[in-house]
Amino acid sequence: MRDDSLFAFAGTWNRWKNPQGEVIKTCSIITTTPNALLADIHDRMPVIQPDDAYDLWLDPGFKHTDDLKELLRPYEASLMKRYPVSTRVNLVRNDDPDCARELREQAVTAY
Repeated sequence: MRDDSLFAFAGTWNRWKNPQGEVIKTCSIITTTPNALLADIHDRMPVIQPDDAYDLWLDPGFKHTDDLKELLRPYEASLMKRYPVSTRVNLVRNDDPDCARELREQAVTAY
């Protein structure tokens, strides 16, 4: 976020049993078309929920799913910022805060 505030992605989760009877917990982040800030990076972006939509999105009793479609749009680009990060973000084994650290040097080191 432009103001460095916290934000939340829209997602789903489920708990189910596989054929062996094990309980499996799964989750997914919902994506949408990119906004103007991110369109030159990728053809989709995570849905970012506005603060005032958290309660609605997380309400397990909410049944009017068509009303949620309005929340599945690109987040306002002017409220966001972007900056370069290291290519180490491209490897799933790198799961630490350095993946989101702003890259200030021109040279990018691959890990």
